Amino acid sequence: MKKERILLRLCKMGGREQEYIDLAFRDNWVVPLGPNVDGFEQDLEKFLLPQDSHKKICALSSGTAAIHLGLVMLGVDKGDEVMVQSLTFSASANPVVYQGATPVFVDSEPETWNIDPELLDTSIKDRLEKTGRLPKAIVVVDLYGMPAKLDAITNVAKKWGIPILEDAAEAFGSEYKGEKCGNFGLYGALSFNGNKMITTSGGGALICPDEETRKRVASYATQSREPAPWYQHERIGFNYRMSNICAGIGRGQMMVAQEFINHHKWVQSVYREAFKDIPEIILHENPSPEFDSNFWLSTISISPQAKIKGDDGCGSPEALRRCLEKENIESRQIWKPMHLQPFFKDAPAYLNGCSEKIFNTGLCLPAGPWVGENELERVISTIKSSLQ
Repeated sequence: MKKERILLRLCKMGGREQEYIDLAFRDNWVVPLGPNVDGFEQDLEKFLLPQDSHKKICALSSGTAAIHLGLVMLGVDKGDEVMVQSLTFSASANPVVYQGATPVFVDSEPETWNIDPELLDTSIKDRLEKTGRLPKAIVVVDLYGMPAKLDAITNVAKKWGIPILEDAAEAFGSEYKGEKCGNFGLYGALSFNGNKMITTSGGGALICPDEETRKRVASYATQSREPAPWYQHERIGFNYRMSNICAGIGRGQMMVAQEFINHHKWVQSVYREAFKDIPEIILHENPSPEFDSNFWLSTISISPQAKIKGDDGCGSPEALRRCLEKENIESRQIWKPMHLQPFFKDAPAYLNGCSEKIFNTGLCLPAGPWVGENELERVISTIKSSLQ
């Protein structure tokens, strides 16, 4: 009999989502916008923003839309360059191309797996020397929930006068020095896709500097329609606003958001105990108490000395993934760096070998609210039995 599938990360309803969805149907607010959208934005602001903050949050159709509108608001246009973390999902880089700009990829550092501040500094200097212009923006990613070295990166950005767009799509609830991720750039992008810490089925949000800016973002997200008695458009807009029904799911999810975050940290602690005496498996952890990852996905690196059953030259992560798959357990290799993606083969890239090493040795393990003690026991026992 086939064992039940253990998924990498699957959303879970908290129990109150249906109430807000029913409210939308009852009041006939099934079109985009409505009370749930307003309520969800307020819930997000209460959870994510410091009490004395002037920032505001605009709910959107996806995390990709949030990054795109962040770049639009930063004035990124045709011919510009944008510094982008290479070790990330393609949604961090694709919106740069939407704007006709060029992504310039920067490699990672080994502690957080995020953009290397020193390499970022030298690469910006080199771009200025080569092009005579500074990059228009810096896209920093908090990979797998792990905050980047945000102080050092912010100092580099200030030195050159370049704004930061923080891609916190995977880092909902993660903190750096006690402050929630998404707050460290001029703009911060969030994602509520079906596999994220909380979900709205599909959705995202953009953290904006103030209310006036949020209104401009909301205008862009609703096709830039002007307040006129006819359809007046003075700039190109987008169909990027979150629907009232999806926002209803989000309002229910916010009631259990901290519970989900705590569960992910518990999953990480179980992996920590299981692998502590296995030198072939290195669990990716917070580098210091300044970092507080949500551990959206628990990630490991496999030592070069490890011997995995079935490794016929495919490499340790792929061999281990196959072993897990045989037990009906989903796992996934680390994001393939953007500078290795065929579409971006001609983009400038500043490399130190870190992201390629992580890609070649790393694996994502199941996490999330559906992964309990029994599931973890299966994952861990399969990994241990796969080591030769």
